[in-house]
Amino acid sequence: MPKAELPNEVESFLNYLTVERGLSNNSVEAYRNDLASFFSEVAKPPVEVKRDEIRQYLSGQKKNGMSGSTTARRLVSLRNLYRFLLLEKIAVEDPTENIESPKSIKPLPSYLTEDEVERLLEAPDLKKPLGVRDKTMLELFYATGIRVSELASLTLEGLNQMAGYILVMGKGSKERIVPFGEVAGDWLKTYMEGSRTKILKDRESKSIFVTGRGKGMTRQNIWMLLERYARAAGITKHMSPHTLRHSFATHLLRHGADLRSLQILLGHSDISTTQIYTHIEQERLKEVYKKYHPRA
Repeated sequence: MPKAELPNEVESFLNYLTVERGLSNNSVEAYRNDLASFFSEVAKPPVEVKRDEIRQYLSGQKKNGMSGSTTARRLVSLRNLYRFLLLEKIAVEDPTENIESPKSIKPLPSYLTEDEVERLLEAPDLKKPLGVRDKTMLELFYATGIRVSELASLTLEGLNQMAGYILVMGKGSKERIVPFGEVAGDWLKTYMEGSRTKILKDRESKSIFVTGRGKGMTRQNIWMLLERYARAAGITKHMSPHTLRHSFATHLLRHGADLRSLQILLGHSDISTTQIYTHIEQERLKEVYKKYHPRA
């Protein structure tokens, strides 16, 4: 299909993204598609576009069933276009100013039931050193709710078995201390004193969890193991490292934890990120209401 004809100012902007900003072809094409959608509907030069026309376009997108995230992205494309036009003194005002970005509805996170988690944790073969490693890794993963990248990067230096915590390097290179329970602690002791030495043989590694080649486990290694053990446990849900993290958060809330504590444990810099789990608290409130209210 031939590319839609765009105003010269837009073509200049796309060329700027390619040459000056060095964006990939896919990124530039995404900008092109977003801007083509707008200017095919508002058929006028960019400098003549009014704020109300942009608002009307965004409203029409929503009415036509476009997702909030796609509509928000198209507004970002328009914002960046007008920043460029102002910078080049092609435009004297920005019609995207003071236009709120459409809110996208985030899907509720997928998580395992407590029974499914038990089956997953029982899947590794404990007769093999690698099976003990995997069991320990899964137990610690579920006990702490850390990110898969954080799990893969755990080091001996950051492990305090006596106190029952690990030092985690999170997003933005922010360190946090995350506690783990007795079960995960017992498996760590078993793994560190026996299976890890057998896996490494005469090699050394700073990583807690190591491969048969003596290297630290990677995110991809862990992801593949999770999928394999989920299948072995008969779990049919989509399985990813985040599924176990969401399960950790969901089960904590169901057993009485508060959002603020959960925010700290998950390493969220903003409580609004943790509030995706408020559906769990709402479910619990409904259960309490049904159980105790005389008119329920």
